[in-house]
Amino acid sequence: MARKRKRAKTTEFHTVKRIDNSRLVRTLEPSRLRELARWVGLGTLCLGFVLLYGWQRFHCIQLNYELEDLKSQQAQASTLNSKLRLEIAGLRNPMRIDLIARRQLRLTEPVPGQMEIVNGPSGAEVASNRLGRAPIPSGQTGGSQ
Repeated sequence: MARKRKRAKTTEFHTVKRIDNSRLVRTLEPSRLRELARWVGLGTLCLGFVLLYGWQRFHCIQLNYELEDLKSQQAQASTLNSKLRLEIAGLRNPMRIDLIARRQLRLTEPVPGQMEIVNGPSGAEVASNRLGRAPIPSGQTGGSQ
């Protein structure tokens, strides 16, 4: 059998030394300070690019949602427009208007001799009325009065 070695037990003593290092100031080398400034600048630049990309991406997604909402609103407006056009066409139906005139308003067709044909104003009087001027009496010209 192998012999067992006996180790000598040594006792270790730890003493506590109170050292005041508050007066010591560690100086940085200028080259190390420049390197640290470069790394901080590079990190800031990279962070700026990442934030700019994230903001653009978020804004693009937000605009896509708004575009989809506007497309759905346009489709709804188009559907409503076609329904309203059909309703207008139904309301303008001459048969419907005739029924309302006869039943609700109790109107009848005019009998012969009930209507009188009146000669309308001449073209010059109509044109002057449209422009807001007093009508020109027939027989006079507009140049001298």
